[in-house]
Amino acid sequence: MGKGQKLYKKAKTLIPGGTQLLSKRPEMFLPDYWPAYYSKAKGIDIWDLDNKHYLDMSIMGVGACILGYADPDVDQAVHKAIDNGSMATLNCPEEVELAELLCQLHPWADMVRYARSGGEAMAIAVRIARTATGRNKVAICGYHGWHDWYISANLGNNYSLDGYLIPGLSTAGVPQQLRGSTLAFSYQDRKSFDAIIAEHKDDLAAIIMEPARGHEASPEFLKYVQKEAKRVGTVFVFDEITSGFRMCAGGIHLRYGVNPDIAVFAKAISNGYPLAVVIGKRSVMDEAQRSFISSTNWTERIGPTAAIATIKKYLQKRVDQHIIEVGNGMLGVWKVAAQEAGLKIHAHGLPTLGHFDFEGDNDLKLRTLFTQLMLERGYLAWCQFKVSYAHQEEHLKKYKDDCAEVFSILKKAQEQNRVEEMLKGTPSHQGFKRLVS
Repeated sequence: MGKGQKLYKKAKTLIPGGTQLLSKRPEMFLPDYWPAYYSKAKGIDIWDLDNKHYLDMSIMGVGACILGYADPDVDQAVHKAIDNGSMATLNCPEEVELAELLCQLHPWADMVRYARSGGEAMAIAVRIARTATGRNKVAICGYHGWHDWYISANLGNNYSLDGYLIPGLSTAGVPQQLRGSTLAFSYQDRKSFDAIIAEHKDDLAAIIMEPARGHEASPEFLKYVQKEAKRVGTVFVFDEITSGFRMCAGGIHLRYGVNPDIAVFAKAISNGYPLAVVIGKRSVMDEAQRSFISSTNWTERIGPTAAIATIKKYLQKRVDQHIIEVGNGMLGVWKVAAQEAGLKIHAHGLPTLGHFDFEGDNDLKLRTLFTQLMLERGYLAWCQFKVSYAHQEEHLKKYKDDCAEVFSILKKAQEQNRVEEMLKGTPSHQGFKRLVS
């Protein structure tokens, strides 16, 4: 057991759930053996607390570090902001510069509000929509965070959210009075969407969607939802926390020509520094002045500074072209390696948010063994790959050889019914699960 594993064991006695983010919980990858903590990160290189070196070919800070870890241009801008004072009684001018930049990227938008995490930015969007419409209910299609307004969709033990990213989300601590306030519909399922509109249109404040996540969007469906939102007078919101800046400069909705009333960004917009953004049309956003939406840390300087530097470099280097190319390469690596090994997988997703599943009942055990064997070869590897600008062709070539070898081992283990036997620990977790220390 290394220093990271020992520290995590201690953390579980001090921090409920062990980590602040479920997606970084070691049990999601390789229980008892995932390094858990880092001492240094640069580009795609990570060193753990034992100074072991790994190449991150997995989730890259849960998709936040679009340029790579500790990008020199972003960090230089942040260092300057720190030297000049990151907080003061007066406001930082960078928030105005960033607002102008975001509205230039999204000509349909007129105004901007800031937060520091995606979940709270979504809560801001919902508050604005309710204020603008005078209505209460929200229709959702996608994963939108941990706040009460969203998790309330699972009240009544119907687990409406199970199809969105993290199954089994508990409603513990969410007031029962919120039951029926958030209504879920499935992507491209007009029947479920139409049913919500027919029954709740007079009290529907917002329709909130991830325009695309696991695959390219259906412009026809997005346009249909947009049309219905306008018809019934509800605010149309795109959650671009994950999809933003993954396939183009700005929201992925720009690729489809479907504009919302509000769009929300976080993660990749500031390359790992805390920032979340709510942009929208003046007619909706200006209503935020009628509601109390305010926080001290939304006024600090580092987040906007990092976002400006990130976006400028993204545009200058045409980062979208690079990450799409490398991401498509990874999807090809998985498919070819599996075919050559005779292993059945399903590799899919947007090129920049690729993932794969093992076919059959052994998916979770095979996934865990894959992570274990790749870790032994010097990779942080999982069933997902969130590509960054720092990922280069030579990284993909190295990964390709090792992935092919590991897939071959997995196939033999599967044939010999030895997958579970080869695991050093237990299979990884899937979805929300309470931990015991």
